[in-house]
Amino acid sequence: MADHYHDRPLGEHDWHSREYVNEWIERDVTRDNVRRPLLQQMLTLAPFAPEAEINVLDVGAGYGLVSEQVLRVFPHARLTLQDYSVPMFEHARSRLRLHHSQVSYVVSDLRNPDWTGELQSPFDLIVSGLAIHNLREPSLMQACYRFIYGLLRRTGIFLDYDLFGLVEGGIGTHRKWLHAAGFEKTECTWEEPPLGIIAAWVTNL
Repeated sequence: MADHYHDRPLGEHDWHSREYVNEWIERDVTRDNVRRPLLQQMLTLAPFAPEAEINVLDVGAGYGLVSEQVLRVFPHARLTLQDYSVPMFEHARSRLRLHHSQVSYVVSDLRNPDWTGELQSPFDLIVSGLAIHNLREPSLMQACYRFIYGLLRRTGIFLDYDLFGLVEGGIGTHRKWLHAAGFEKTECTWEEPPLGIIAAWVTNL
């Protein structure tokens, strides 16, 4: 999770600097108590039994808050964290250390078309929290949604908590992009602009 919704304009962050990331997380974790209930609410949409050994991908995982909630809901899940910030992953590894045997980390940049190359798909569930909006460009966000669709099983679901209101049309625009990517069903389950939660199903069962 990497929420740029404070302090600096979008894009003016040095996620490769350990010092910068440490200072940023020190400020950002103060919001975690507000985010946890929203993430838990989001995960109730995942149609899996708590004991299921599902394969999960966290896109733009940052310091691991979303992944932490996934493992609380699905303690037997196999989880892959994707991010392009090595310093962020240092914090994620510490946060998720009790689950180290279930967790893997992939360093890649969502802006590059080969960002999925090392991922062990297909996934049952893909999650993301306050990450995809950082791509800024509509074309890059749309491409990201297409890749996410391609990484999911036919029975899979994508759950996203993000700043959807930063683009014209807000959540409605993002839902259109998700449908264009191939998802048969999308739903906004919570909204407090510019924030929101979207669920997207590969098939409309």
